[in-house]
Amino acid sequence: MPWFLYLLECADGSYYTGITNQLEGRILAHNQGLGARYTRGRGPVRLLEVKTYPDRSEASKAECAVKRLPRAQKRGFFSNQPSF
Repeated sequence: MPWFLYLLECADGSYYTGITNQLEGRILAHNQGLGARYTRGRGPVRLLEVKTYPDRSEASKAECAVKRLPRAQKRGFFSNQPSF
């Protein structure tokens, strides 16, 4: 089962990065206030970018890499890094 790295834009304009193996359900959870603590109260969220990885380990490594980037470079990560 593939894993997804995703980038959301919250209603306040901030970004949130996460991983999941069920993307549609995870976005729905964020919008219902049941997702990550960060997105609660910042919804609705909008999916900006998504990238597929073969397993959780690779998706987690990519998530860490995105979270270290400045905001201006986060979206570029999704077009510059290979996906599987």
